[in-house]
Amino acid sequence: MHTYLKLLSDVITLGEKRKDRTGVGTIGLFGYQWRHNLADGFPLLTTKKVHFKSVLVELLWILRGKTNIDFLKEHGVSIWDEWADKDGDLGPVYGKQWVRWSAEGAPDINQVENLVAGLKTSPHSRRHIVSAWNPADVGQMALPPCHTLWQCHVGGERKLNLHLYARSIDSFLGLPFNIASYALLNMLLARHCGLLPGELIISFGDLHIYLNHIEQVREQLSRKPTSLPAVLLLHKASTPLNEIEPEAVHLIGYKHQPAIKAPVAV
Repeated sequence: MHTYLKLLSDVITLGEKRKDRTGVGTIGLFGYQWRHNLADGFPLLTTKKVHFKSVLVELLWILRGKTNIDFLKEHGVSIWDEWADKDGDLGPVYGKQWVRWSAEGAPDINQVENLVAGLKTSPHSRRHIVSAWNPADVGQMALPPCHTLWQCHVGGERKLNLHLYARSIDSFLGLPFNIASYALLNMLLARHCGLLPGELIISFGDLHIYLNHIEQVREQLSRKPTSLPAVLLLHKASTPLNEIEPEAVHLIGYKHQPAIKAPVAV
């Protein structure tokens, strides 16, 4: 994707160096927006290999409301291992907030279920919002949510647009996963609600590159993108989002250049 490469280039050329929580240091921008029309293809990077299975399984794990890595491990996905405790627990992270948002003295709220109902009954509402940032729970999370809030919008021709706000994003390692994950979420929601996938928009708070990723970023910027793959959904449209199995989602025509490895800042 040329738009992603431009984002990396903008961070490198326009960003400022900062200290950060991990001690590694970053170069970053504050306040940036990226967008992609899903009609142009599924936005999985071709200038390096991105492990689509991890993207898929993590999203289905979140939609199931899970906060223990057992489901991930059962499907061979290890991306949350560094943050889990000895029992595999992560605290009240994304799955808890999306599916079982809680507040003292009130019943749990399934935000995804409410959003789906709203898209079906009142598609032009401006209240199709899911938030992962629950101030009462942030201190108990192994990692506070980086992708904090997302909003859906139904536009002309029944196109479903999804706008994500990300408070903090590692643009080399994390962002390619986030782009693919929310593009897939858009597709799953659109299919379930009788809509068509539209545009994915991401607005960033702190968009950064870790200083020990600079050479890897330069390598990626030297590569030329090829045509984007497609995703085929084989489950019934009526299947609840929290019951979709990984085997029902197929990636087609993914031609990528070699992976570029970089250390994860924990």
